[in-house]
Amino acid sequence: MSLDSINLDRMNNPTMNNSSLNETNENQTLNSEEKNFTLRESVELAMKNYFAQLDNEQPTDIYELVLAEVEAPLMESVMNYTHGNQTKASKVLGLNRGTLRKKLKAYGLN
Repeated sequence: MSLDSINLDRMNNPTMNNSSLNETNENQTLNSEEKNFTLRESVELAMKNYFAQLDNEQPTDIYELVLAEVEAPLMESVMNYTHGNQTKASKVLGLNRGTLRKKLKAYGLN
């Protein structure tokens, strides 16, 4: 299941719970490891899927949409990688610690 599919599932089914989402994320990890996509290839595939699902709708603000969809899991993954250490996470991300804290708060990851 692609990231777009998860987001569409979430929008279309607001009762989708975290356990089914986590299960989907685990399956994605296994599938992406089997295929060895680069991050760039994953983004290209997700965007192709997104455009294919528009059904003649004219998209707007895609840049902000993509940033919002990518930034939250990026922050969460890096925080998991650094075991919650914000100093290490800020170095990994190349962000000021204050900026990191602000982003973590915005995504409810603090």
